[in-house]
Amino acid sequence: MFKGLLALAPRCDACGADFESADVGDGAAVFALFIVGFLAIVLFLLTAVAFRGLPWWGHMIIQVPFIFGASILCLRPLKGLLFALQFEHGAQQGQLDE
Repeated sequence: MFKGLLALAPRCDACGADFESADVGDGAAVFALFIVGFLAIVLFLLTAVAFRGLPWWGHMIIQVPFIFGASILCLRPLKGLLFALQFEHGAQQGQLDE
């Protein structure tokens, strides 16, 4: 389904299905933002309680790698899920009937 880290292949290698009509857009990034943002806040609160008096740079040392890593790990599965749902249900671009 993927030809790179996040790029979708134009066709399925196994069955030859056309993937050109399905466009996930920024949906996966939005869901990843919500999920990773929530987890980052939980991690911040847990470290603030566990290490009382931790300076701001201590939180940054913990939070920045977590946010980058979790974002990269979440994007591909979420993009694949949104693409699969869109492909399964035959979702198309919105159109106005005139």
